Amino acid sequence: MRFKDIFFWNRAGFKVETTPLTPKQEEILDKIAHKVVTWRMTVPAILFLESVKPLNFVGSQMLVFFEPFVQAVFTVRDYNEFVRMMEERENVERLLQRIEELDAEMLKKEKEEKRKRKEEKKLRKSGEL
Repeated sequence: MRFKDIFFWNRAGFKVETTPLTPKQEEILDKIAHKVVTWRMTVPAILFLESVKPLNFVGSQMLVFFEPFVQAVFTVRDYNEFVRMMEERENVERLLQRIEELDAEMLKKEKEEKRKRKEEKKLRKSGEL
């Protein structure tokens, strides 16, 4: 299981056990998270998901309306599974966590690449002198 902690804190401050995701559901969440991070929409996605988390069931029903537009990215079966997953609040949290993980990985890679380019530039300048 990808998500090590299958517990979430409810509003009363108690840990609540959640149902684990199937491998297909994890694949769908990963695919969505990768698209969000690749398109550099991390901050808007997190703001949106956090703001609609209390209304996740209504939001999941709204996803049915957007189905024709999303079929360019997902198969109908995957999209329908995603809609069902978003009916459960803990899956919204899982998606948020996955987006944040991938964004952190991408930022780390970008910093490393920037550091390497800076070192190469410094070496080229010192060789020219």
